[in-house]
Formats: sequence, structure tokens, C-alpha cells
Amino acid sequence: MDIRNIAIIAHVDHGKTTLVDQLLKQSGSFRDNQHVAERAMDSNDLERERGITILAKCTSVVWKDTRINIIDTPGHADFGGEVERILSMVDGAVVLVDSAEGALPQTKFVVGKALARGLKPIVVVNKIDRGDARPDEVHNEIFDLFAALGANDEQLDFPMLYASGRQGWADTEIDGPRKDLSPMFDLILRHVPPPQVNKDAPFAMVATILENDNFLGRVLTGRVEQGVAKMNMPVHVLRPDGSVVETGRLTKLLSFRGLDRVPVEEVEAGDIVAVAGLSEATIPETIAALEVKEPLPSTPVDPPTLSMTFRLNDGPLGGREGKKVTSRQIRDRLFKETEGNIAIRVSESPESEAFEVAGRGELQLGVLIEQMRREGFELTIGRPRVLFRTNEETGEREEPFEEVLIDVDEPYSGVVVEKMALRKGIMQDMQPSGGGKVRLSFLIPSRGLIGYHGEFLTDTRGSGIMNRLFHGYQPYVGPIAGRRNGSLISSEDGATTQYSLFSLQDRGTLFVDAGEKVYVGMIIGEHSRENDLEVNPVREKKLTNIRAAGKDEALLLIPPRKMNLEQAIAYIEDDELVEVTPSAVRIRKRYLDPHERKKRERSGAVD
Repeated sequence: MDIRNIAIIAHVDHGKTTLVDQLLKQSGSFRDNQHVAERAMDSNDLERERGITILAKCTSVVWKDTRINIIDTPGHADFGGEVERILSMVDGAVVLVDSAEGALPQTKFVVGKALARGLKPIVVVNKIDRGDARPDEVHNEIFDLFAALGANDEQLDFPMLYASGRQGWADTEIDGPRKDLSPMFDLILRHVPPPQVNKDAPFAMVATILENDNFLGRVLTGRVEQGVAKMNMPVHVLRPDGSVVETGRLTKLLSFRGLDRVPVEEVEAGDIVAVAGLSEATIPETIAALEVKEPLPSTPVDPPTLSMTFRLNDGPLGGREGKKVTSRQIRDRLFKETEGNIAIRVSESPESEAFEVAGRGELQLGVLIEQMRREGFELTIGRPRVLFRTNEETGEREEPFEEVLIDVDEPYSGVVVEKMALRKGIMQDMQPSGGGKVRLSFLIPSRGLIGYHGEFLTDTRGSGIMNRLFHGYQPYVGPIAGRRNGSLISSEDGATTQYSLFSLQDRGTLFVDAGEKVYVGMIIGEHSRENDLEVNPVREKKLTNIRAAGKDEALLLIPPRKMNLEQAIAYIEDDELVEVTPSAVRIRKRYLDPHERKKRERSGAVD
């Protein structure tokens, strides 16, 4: 059977996973009476909640006796490690773009990687049924984007389709019959070349996706680059430097059929397959027949740009809400994550019972923390720090910069420009984008964006949209002002009382409600001034035997400002930590004892 391998590339929320649902339905991959969840490819709980794709996933459909392997890729740059690996498995790409929003930074990130690999893209302008669709302008934007990314003449002569993933149709003309997705299937068969592989050479493949299965153990997915693999055949695993990791047998070969992985007896070059039976093989190592002595080339991955300290939860409430609380359990879980996620690096921290975890952005590390929290872990997390480097030629200190694209209502553009300038952002472009909105483009140090997103949503009354993309390393631009307000710190252990919180309301914004557990050193609110203030949130009203002439006035509390995990991590300063447990997210001082804090302040040491 002929094979085509394609990736679907798009920005977050441009309808990629919904389109794959329709491709599966219309190719007959589902039975007529089979119930399939909406966005079937987003199988992970976090993906469903956030409406984003985090892990690359493979599926396959058959159209006119040709098997089309489709890989649904993450659209977010934080998960770029996934994208870079899976692009090595495909021969073509479908670039999906929203008909109103156009080409946004994440599209740019993944398309740049695809063009660099020489893939010839098919462009699909999706959501054409939107009232604010502007397909002609979007077509021009995509052409300009491809040209800016260094596309060759063949790549610039891309075929284009207009589609509605939700309604399940695609057409070559904007006012075509709009029947089904067969124009897209036919175009893929015509435009995407079959895999250029050698079926007669000994078997070899590069592991590009790793997962752990409760029954099969380590399952490695990749494209068979050469030869034929058969059940139980002996293989060895080669590192990129040619050294042997292990020798074993392929105890299971799994091929993709619709949403399922089906056991098969043999697979040949060009097909995408999952293999089991190896205990140490990982990404991006070569799994090959014993006669193969040289590893296959593998794609280098962009380095991490951000790091956080993951520590033991040593607070007074530690160990009460989670099951996995020891530093050994945290260490094992983090190193297990690095096996399947090569964009994350873990190292032992100089601090005791702590680990440095480096990744591509706040979202990627936030997702890891949320997954660990749901697995029953208790942790404390330090403030995100960018990873600096020294330029080997000039000896200059360099830091990561990001390209930021902001769509905002015109009245709020002034405050956004002002705040970005305070954070050392340099405006690149400003133009009206229709409907009373302005599109702003900035180049800004990654440091400047830590903690800004919440402030940005407040400044734009929730109407602003911010997209960011790693740009590269540039010379260090000096200190950036952090949070201006101090903290309200609990001076007592216990449960908060309505009486006490009512008296603290005029001191700042509270983060806790009445009846919540607090402890010495826990941050219960933001002070209205620049300094930290120790307060007693557990004080109760003194009772006397004298009855008041009138009733006590009702103590009305202003609803507290509740932070989710990402907001809390972005909020803290260097001397603060986020305590994460399965049932709570709290903010605390690094040193809980007030005397210890004062001593550290005097010596000028935060760590």
C-alpha cells in the first residue's frame, strides 16, 4: 500500500484537532454507531481543559488505497521540542491558518522549522465561515511569512484550500460547492511525495516519541527509515555518537489505524510505527538491526531558556494533602520526565533537597507542575529565571529575547506600549487590524515577560490577546523593575477569621478567605505599599459580658484574589515560593521565620 506522512501545523486554537476529527470520520475510520469524543486527539485531561495540544499524536486514515499517517502537532512554542522531533517523520505539512486571525507567531515558529527541513506545505485557510473572515489578506500574509522565513520558489508556490473544520468541508475555490473534505485528501495524495526510503537495507529507525505503557513498558514511536522490521527480531540501540545503549528484541510492533494502535507482524520502510521490548532506549536514539553500525542523523533541539527550582514542601502543612512528598520521589519523577520530553533538563541544585528544572517557557513548566500535582506530589517552586549565556566571540553576557504579537482594543494600546517599554520591550510595528483593534509587535527580553500576563489582562479588561515566540539570544539589557507592592505576611498559625480579615482589608488585597489554614511566613495578600507587613489573620473578637446597645455591624469581606498555579508562579519574587499540593496553591516566604528573614536581608542574601 502507498504511504503519505503529513504533519498538521497551526497556531493554538486555529482548529487543527477539530479538523483531524473530521478527516477520521470522513475516511471511514469510525463506525457509523461509534461514539467518539469531540477533539478525540486531545486525549490528555490538561489538553481538554486548556483547549491546547501538548503532546504530538499520530493517527492514520486510508484514502483511495493510500495510507495517510497524520501527526497532530502542538501549536505552542513551549512544546517546540515535540514539534522539531516529529517533523523528521513526515514528508509534507498542512499549514492551517485562521481566516480572521491570520498567521500568528506559533504558526511562524513551526512553519520555520518545516521549511528548513525542505517540506512543501499545503496551506488551508480554516474557519472560512467566520463573519470577520479575510481570506485574501491572510493568503498574502502567509506568502510574506514564507518569504521572510527563507522559503524556496517551490515552497512559495504552495497550493491553497479554503475550509471549515467544524462543518467538515474543504474547497479549492472560496465559493465552491462545500461538500466534504475529499479535495483535501486528493491534494495530499498529489502534492505530498511518498517517503524516500530504502526497503532493501537493514532495518533502522530513529525514536521520536516515547511513552510508558502499563502493559508494554517503554513504547517508542518513529518512522522506519530503511528495511523491514519483524516481530521478535533482534535489534540494538545506538546513541548519536555511535555507542551501543542496549541490545534486545522487538516484542511488539504497533501500527496506527484510526485512533487505535494495532499489533502487526511486520512493518516496512516509510511507515510510522510504535515498538516495545526495549528497556533503556530513548529519544533521539537509533533502533536498528544488529548489522547497522552507524546511527541515523537526528534533529538537534533548541536549548531551554527558562529554569525553576523544584523543592521539597517543608512548610508546616507539608505532607498533609499529598501522597508523594519526599525529595527522592520528586527526583525520580523529574528524571522520568526528561526521558520522554527532551526539551526539559533536570539537574541537582546546590540547595539541599532541590532540583533545577530548565524548559522552553512558563507554560511548559507550568504543565509539568500541574501534572505532578494531580499525581499526588507536594512541591515548593521558586521564581522562574532566564538562562543567560556568554557569547564565545565577544565575551558579552547574552539573554533570551522573545517576539511578542499583541492584538488589543485601540483605547488600551497606550498602556500596553508603556508597560512593555518599562520591561525593556522595543516596538517593531504598530498597525490597525480592523474592528477597532490594533496589532502591536515587540522584541523583549524573556525576563520582562515573567509575571506580565495577568497585569496585561487587567490593563486590557480581558480583551487583549498576547502571542509570544522565542527569537534568539541578544546582549543583556540591564535590570528590569519587578513587582512594586510588598506582601502581607501571616505572623501566626491557625485558621483565618472574618473579624481579623475585615480589619486587614484596607491594608491591601487579600488572597485568602475566612476559615482557611495559614501559617507563619505564608503570604496572605498584597500590601498597598512597597514594604512587607506582618499581620495576624487569625485574631478573634474578644468577648465581654457587656451586651452592646446595638447589633454588631455585619462584617462584609471583599472577595479575595484567588490565583491559579501559573499566576502564582508569575507573581512571586526571588525571596518567595509557591507551595503546590493536590488541593491547594499557596504563596509563602522562602524563609518562614521572621528573624531568619531579617538576618538574610541584612546580609543581602536571598538564597
